[in-house]
Amino acid sequence: MVVPRARLLIVDDNPDAREIYRASLEFVGFQCDEALDGEDAIARVHTAKPDLILMDAAMPRMDGWECARRLKADDKTRHIPVVILTAHVFAEHRARAAALGVDGFLGKPVLPDALAREIRRILKKTPGRRRTPH
Repeated sequence: MVVPRARLLIVDDNPDAREIYRASLEFVGFQCDEALDGEDAIARVHTAKPDLILMDAAMPRMDGWECARRLKADDKTRHIPVVILTAHVFAEHRARAAALGVDGFLGKPVLPDALAREIRRILKKTPGRRRTPH
């Protein structure tokens, strides 16, 4: 039986950042979808059915903090792990992420290997996952 690869939703308003994340994560075996900001992520999450959401904190329209809050407050999406990516790595930002219930918090810039390791770590501990974390 072939187990499908883990699907990620990459949420970032910067097209270059999305492309870098996508290319490096697909290279190591993940399937990737993209969203332009928090509003786009909320709209796409039900059709993309990601195993994990990789989200920039600072975006227009709806930032990653508000998007994560909404995803974690919704019974249909709260089970999806969210990793916040931000250049603001002060203690209050880590505390905010923890209060929202996000599953990971990484400072930008993040090296591709470190990003893939963190995604795999979170996916391995996610109950009910049926896709391989590669």
